[in-house]
Amino acid sequence: MNIEVKPGETIAFVGQSGSGSQPSLVLLRVSTTLNVTGLITLDNMDLKSYNVTFLPDIIGIVSQEPVLFNVSIRRNIAVGIRKDQLSPTDKEIEDVCKLANAPEFIMKLPERYNTLVGERGALLSGGQKQRVAIARALIRNSRIMLLDEATSALDSESEKLVQEALDKARNGCSTIVIARRLSTIQDADLILVVKDSTIVESGRHSELMALGGVYSELCRKQNLEKIRAHRCLRHYWGVRGRGQHTKTTGRRGRAVGVSKKK
Repeated sequence: MNIEVKPGETIAFVGQSGSGSQPSLVLLRVSTTLNVTGLITLDNMDLKSYNVTFLPDIIGIVSQEPVLFNVSIRRNIAVGIRKDQLSPTDKEIEDVCKLANAPEFIMKLPERYNTLVGERGALLSGGQKQRVAIARALIRNSRIMLLDEATSALDSESEKLVQEALDKARNGCSTIVIARRLSTIQDADLILVVKDSTIVESGRHSELMALGGVYSELCRKQNLEKIRAHRCLRHYWGVRGRGQHTKTTGRRGRAVGVSKKK
């Protein structure tokens, strides 16, 4: 592959499971230590020529399963600062949390920003952990954002909140996205479709849909899966609703019987 990500642009890799899109991001993350074929440059300089302690300071990463520590939300965000950065103030932490759509749940917690999250963030939901991870990536003012299937394990409601936060987070950053849910990358500046570790299509969402190839087929399949899931959900709640109605009627009947005895 041969691609260029300009400042402020969003590039997305998509493909079916096992297509080879994941190694593209892995390559970027470890290319400073491995002897790989090809060249990755940042500001026209080979990535390997940079000090290895410098790169983590300019790259923010939000993965499918973020790693949180058994400390407060405040400290989990503060550990994301650059090595040359002063400890963030309360206002700075609150500001990045607002961008990450996090105050919506933080302010409901017992100790708010001082609430412990548990081992690996066990006391938070998946969407809540992701929003803390986004705030942590934002606190260092990253120039590059790597989003590794950041919403793939979330339910629809959490995905919407996290996606809104990611849209804010990547504003002004060069962003590289690995995505399985194609609805999350339709506004990307360039979408690269990977099959068998090879880029087979590239372009914007509208261009790829008009092409009628691999990407449009992936979109069609995901839409069919959503429709099928929606129908199953409607059926489930329909059956559940009928069951609840029967039970309610029964309770009313018993209540009327007792009343008559009195």
